[in-house]
Amino acid sequence: MNNLLQINETTRKRLSDFLFILWAGGAALLSYSLVYALRKPFTAASFENAEFFDLDYKVVVTISQILGYVISKFIGIKLISELKAEERFRFILTSVLLAEASLILFGLLSTPFNVAAMFLNGLSLGCMWGVIFSFIEGRRVTDILASLLGVSMVVSSGTAKSVGLYVMNHLHVSEFWMPALIGAVALPLLLLLGWALNRLPKPTQEDIVMKSERETLNGRQRRELFKSYMPFLSMLFVANIAIVVLRDIKEDFLVNIIDVSSYSPWLFAQIDSIVTLIILGIFGLMVFVKDNLKALSVLFVLIMSGMVVMSVVSFGQEQFRLSPVAWLFIQSLCLYITYLTFQTIFFDRFIACFRIRGNVGFFIVTTDFLGYTGTVVVLVLKEFCNPNIDWALFYNQLAGYVGIFCCILFACSFVYLHQRFRRETGVTAAREETLEAVPQNAITVA
Repeated sequence: MNNLLQINETTRKRLSDFLFILWAGGAALLSYSLVYALRKPFTAASFENAEFFDLDYKVVVTISQILGYVISKFIGIKLISELKAEERFRFILTSVLLAEASLILFGLLSTPFNVAAMFLNGLSLGCMWGVIFSFIEGRRVTDILASLLGVSMVVSSGTAKSVGLYVMNHLHVSEFWMPALIGAVALPLLLLLGWALNRLPKPTQEDIVMKSERETLNGRQRRELFKSYMPFLSMLFVANIAIVVLRDIKEDFLVNIIDVSSYSPWLFAQIDSIVTLIILGIFGLMVFVKDNLKALSVLFVLIMSGMVVMSVVSFGQEQFRLSPVAWLFIQSLCLYITYLTFQTIFFDRFIACFRIRGNVGFFIVTTDFLGYTGTVVVLVLKEFCNPNIDWALFYNQLAGYVGIFCCILFACSFVYLHQRFRRETGVTAAREETLEAVPQNAITVA
């Protein structure tokens, strides 16, 4: 009888977890996919007939949006770290309404004045990832939920381009109004999903025991946290600057890097869908790695392997004679495994491993702020120092060097992580032995 009750309880718990993953993971995946519909469709346009005071119009528009994104990320270091649960949905509502309004202005205003509208778009959407992630962090199944959220970024990027090309080529909407049309369709759906996320139950006691309780961080606590892990976090932040820069260049200028005229407009979505399934499978398996240190170690092996492959493919593209499709698939897989590791499950496991009082949003927003700042710097230098570069050659050289540079930093971070963990567990063990050696009556007297 007891065995039957135990089986029924196990079955009930598994069913409950499965339904929760469908609810939370599905809402997170779809909501951030729709954020991309408000942010990325413009990248499908070439803007060949537009200028910004003799500068490349698309580069200027891209810089303008990313600059707004950077400022939003900087504000988000404080805002996301301190954002309370009851304020999340209101924040989503305000952000998406401003984003769609900016896209309408982008279509209404003439060039070059509509560049400012894209700045507002980036400013309104910069903190959405951190807010959405705050709904799902600190749970037993966060690895799976974060994987679903993370792969939305992969599949949505290509889908946004494909939809943008379809709207321009088949619905004959101008490249300036195309983003607003797509955003108008995404807006009500995104608000509905935000409401669904807001209805999620709070983490259970079992969640807290396994992943530690997540708390808001004020300015002093953020400084102390960074100071405590400064060597480790500094290496990760610097490496992620390079990763974010490379990703942004690939996503925003892919139509300049490879010739897409002979391919279906849905090519990007098809490739990113395959990459999505692979990463989802890899990250989903992490839920079976209960030990947080082992999970972090597996993640480091994954990202270092990805960086090595990316460098080899980038430097050896001519020797390997890869087709544009094969090249794009390998680049996307290697780049996104690394990028999404730090956007999803890495810092959740890091907090749990060292029982840190804080939240994932602080780490992710800080990483993004530094990374997007790097993107703005690179694009500005490119535009003023070498405006007519060969995008394919530039990207391959950059990807090759970024892979080598990041692999070295990740290897050093890996060593530091294990040394720090051994040192902290050693101190804890020594303290417990000391307490056990003290007579009970001495403790009572003290």
